[in-house]
Amino acid sequence: QAGFEPLVQGFIRVPYKDIEAIRKIAEHDHTVVAVMLEMIQGEGGVNVADETFQRELRALCDDKGWLMMCDEVQCGMGRTGKWYGWQHAGTKPDVMTLAKGLASGVPIGACVTSGKATGLFGPGNHGSTFGGNPLACAAGLATFDTIVEDRLMDNAVAIGDQIRKGMAEALVGVAGVVDIRGRGLMIGIELDRPCGVLMARAAEQGLLLSVTAERVIRLLPALTFTADEARTLVAMLAPMVRDFLANG
Repeated sequence: QAGFEPLVQGFIRVPYKDIEAIRKIAEHDHTVVAVMLEMIQGEGGVNVADETFQRELRALCDDKGWLMMCDEVQCGMGRTGKWYGWQHAGTKPDVMTLAKGLASGVPIGACVTSGKATGLFGPGNHGSTFGGNPLACAAGLATFDTIVEDRLMDNAVAIGDQIRKGMAEALVGVAGVVDIRGRGLMIGIELDRPCGVLMARAAEQGLLLSVTAERVIRLLPALTFTADEARTLVAMLAPMVRDFLANG
């Protein structure tokens, strides 16, 4: 949020995956109309919402008449091994946002509704300069077709598992490695200290990664990533992490 103040008013923020905090708000605040979250936080540090939490949240929203809104901009479009992150728990949101991978790099975004949210927006309610342009929509349709035809969701599961396993084996027993987590090709390696310097060091060696939440190395490989590329990634990144933790 830093640098983006003043923030939009009217939102109540709670700790991630804390269903009891949401229940307490439900007891005392009757102005709430929806809950919005990422099933896997991107900028927040590749934190995965467990399936029990997701189901309990869906039930609470149903009980209170709230909309459940899922931000799938980063974890959607097959990245986790399913089309959308919420599918792993068998839940279904009322509103879903998409972008990034929706058109394989061509700028596009979408807001998808179902259930009681259907029809709340009509033509002309919310305009966009480039909304619905033919090029972006054609790229989006081609992306859907390619993910299905090339079995890229299966690939995301297999290669993601390979990378996490490879990094875990290469970093076993290394002091300073807090966690290696994620789902499919959305991977976070949490260290016990800020590690932003690793972005530049990795780039110098031809490896592109990001650091989010100060201490989490975030890996978002392309859905077309191969097993050989995964082995190369582990071979480059693991020694870099070990050196950073040993020498700074």
